[in-house]
Amino acid sequence: MIPRRKKRLAMVLSLVVGVGIAMTFILLALSKNVDLFYTPSQMLEGEHKPQVGQRLRVGGMVVEGSVKRDANTLEVEFLVTDTGPTVKVLYQGILPDLFREGQGIVAQGVLQEGNVVKATEVLAKHDEEYMPPELAEAMKGIKHVNPNSNEAYTKPPSGGN
Repeated sequence: MIPRRKKRLAMVLSLVVGVGIAMTFILLALSKNVDLFYTPSQMLEGEHKPQVGQRLRVGGMVVEGSVKRDANTLEVEFLVTDTGPTVKVLYQGILPDLFREGQGIVAQGVLQEGNVVKATEVLAKHDEEYMPPELAEAMKGIKHVNPNSNEAYTKPPSGGN
């Protein structure tokens, strides 16, 4: 092989190896900062259940009557549901002004047990029509029971984000 071609081949190979190593480091760094979104049904009954200690985001509606506040601290405990199972969320801090029972929320934190999330941040929806995109996508096509009849119907997707 001609020395000039050997030199080019060595440069191309070193460039490919360098880019590969750089991409590996980038992907490793990003994977530690990824917070996957789950609904309570996906967390407890889904195909890809999160592991204890995994960072995640869980979204759903705050269950009526489930909010418990510690009188001496800022600790709050509440349940979140979508269409079936519930997930307990533990949070220490000031909740958003729009947080209330029956409200759609997204809690970001760490899974402590099978259905307990220790939240570091709680976000509440900003108006009547808004639903987090991940939650809206997850709830599309879910069968809901109409309280006025015995038939199940599919809830139509909401009009806007």
